[in-house]
Amino acid sequence: MDCYTANWNPLGDSAFYRKYELYSMDWDLKEELRDCLVAAAPYGGPIALLRNPWRKEKAASVRPVLDIYSASGMPLASLLWKSGPVVSLGWSAEEELLCVQEDGAVLVYGLHGDFRRHFSMGNEVLQNRVLDARIFHTEFGSGVAILTGAHRFTLSANVGDLKLRRMPEVPGLQSAPSCWTVLCQDRVAHILLAVGPDLYLLDHAACSAVTPPGLAPGVSSFLQMAVSFTYRHLALFTDTGYIWMGTASLKEKLCEFNCNIRAPPKQMVWCSRPRSKERAVVVAWERRLMVVGDAPESIQYKQLTIQVLLDRLVLRRLYPLAIQICEYLRLPEVQGVSRILAHWACYKVQQKDVSDEDVARAINQKLGDTPGVSYSDIAARAYGCGRTELAIKLLEYEPRSGEQVPLLLKMKRSKLALSKAIESGDTDLVFTVLLHLKNELNRGDFFMTLRNQPMALSLYRQFCKHQELETLKDLYNQDDNHQELGSFHIRASYAAEERIEGRVAALQTAADAFYKAKNEFAAKATEDQMRLLRLQRRLEDELGGQFLDLSLHDTVTTLILGGHNKRAEQLARDFRIPDKRLWWLKLTALADLEDWEELEKFSKSKKSPIGYLPFVEICMKQHNKYEAKKYASRVGPEQKVKALLLVGDVAQAADVAIEHRNEAELSLVLSHCTGATDGATADKIQRARAQAQKK
Repeated sequence: MDCYTANWNPLGDSAFYRKYELYSMDWDLKEELRDCLVAAAPYGGPIALLRNPWRKEKAASVRPVLDIYSASGMPLASLLWKSGPVVSLGWSAEEELLCVQEDGAVLVYGLHGDFRRHFSMGNEVLQNRVLDARIFHTEFGSGVAILTGAHRFTLSANVGDLKLRRMPEVPGLQSAPSCWTVLCQDRVAHILLAVGPDLYLLDHAACSAVTPPGLAPGVSSFLQMAVSFTYRHLALFTDTGYIWMGTASLKEKLCEFNCNIRAPPKQMVWCSRPRSKERAVVVAWERRLMVVGDAPESIQYKQLTIQVLLDRLVLRRLYPLAIQICEYLRLPEVQGVSRILAHWACYKVQQKDVSDEDVARAINQKLGDTPGVSYSDIAARAYGCGRTELAIKLLEYEPRSGEQVPLLLKMKRSKLALSKAIESGDTDLVFTVLLHLKNELNRGDFFMTLRNQPMALSLYRQFCKHQELETLKDLYNQDDNHQELGSFHIRASYAAEERIEGRVAALQTAADAFYKAKNEFAAKATEDQMRLLRLQRRLEDELGGQFLDLSLHDTVTTLILGGHNKRAEQLARDFRIPDKRLWWLKLTALADLEDWEELEKFSKSKKSPIGYLPFVEICMKQHNKYEAKKYASRVGPEQKVKALLLVGDVAQAADVAIEHRNEAELSLVLSHCTGATDGATADKIQRARAQAQKK
């Protein structure tokens, strides 16, 4: 049996462990790990090494090298570090490498060493420099916490949505804390730090002193602290050699262990003990490793989801394997194969040794009309790689114009964007491009572009009618559109000008434009309006009252109402108002004035061109039957019955209708016969009808 247990070593009273090599690391390290900044991603992710010349004296000409390896040591990327001194490295949840520099700048790199972006932790950090930094993970994303040379803390809980928080000052802190870490409690990130024998908890509003329950006495300093991956548990290493383990809220102690070593450990981290539900703390010194565990874990840990697994395969460009997993698990196409193919296409556009035509053709052949794949997103990636022509070719496969146009505008292909917007039939999209073109081109080029696109020109004219009238005038001038130019000046004469001289000048410009457009009717009408405006101004000066902006007919009516009949008649002659129209105007005005004497004189001035039935109607409208009867007798035979009925003389109307032997008139009179008073009249009509039928 000895041969089977020889390589097992005791661990405590009831456990044993053994070491054996699962696989050898493929890397060929030329320096000790202790001379490097090291960051290993969780879940067996990549490892980053920055060979750090700032930690020891080296020639200024020696630049550090950033190497990225897989978990098994396979080289993924290597690049010469050309930026400033780095204080800390860490991996985000999306497997992006965050490099925190001494000046507070954070540079972000992809798994394969491609530079993604950078951001700053603020001016205060820049001025005071970075002493130390931590990369941490929460349910919101990955965060960065900074300790500055002024011994102040600044953090952002999510680098994807950068919001910097300057933490409160720690009273009396004159030097760097002996240790510190980030805690996440109640969805908020906190800083826990040790200053001598004291612990302080910083949140966004206050600094609070905290005390671990049940801590052994005699502690004068905390040398190391570690929080579990779920932020549920905390371990503290004291200068007395004790390891205190409890909840991260510092409300409950789980256990305390005296390791009899007072030297500060190199590392202290939480891990899971195999085949148990217990959590343990691994403490490492230069030549010693210790596992301390008595913390039962009461929650189910979130493991890698299938989506995260697929994302990591995609990051490693293992597209065929990712697709096989999607097909095996029968994932919906949009969540599985389509997403993998979209990532593959975004990688494909970065292959600059392949021509644009070949890349576009290969992507289209592979993707086709796969649901969930956006050609505009792939085109945007191509444009970001400096391949504008490839981006345009890829956009040809994008069926949604609303996705094509914004990227074309971004690429400064505005005229092509306008064509695509017009093809879509989306007027809002066309307006968006037009406004972009207006700001991008000089006026002449802009107008020439519109000239070649009738739909766009029409839409822009509509816009100018409401927003930019002067631009509208320029458009009409460029197109020699004299008809619309004349109409423009007509509107302008009423909308913009207040002085009569300015309005007349605008109307004269309109008349000239109408003559150029060979529209003599409009030109003459405009000239008449100019004459009327001048006359109205003169009438106001001579007679007072309000005449400006009245129509020709209203001007005549106003003169009559004011008793200026001769002026009204002269105006009618000047503007060739027909007699019938003038009589109607005068009749209506005199009736409104109830000037019955003047109305009678007017009716006798000459033979009425409109007849006398209108006189009857107007008088009855004013409820004056007496005056109406005067004119009823003068109405011609063809309208006599109607006039008599209007004044209520049913019997005489019946006599006239019988005399005319007109069936329609007889029926009209009969319909006005009511009650006993008109019974005799009705009988008379019926007898006349019967007699007519006998004949």
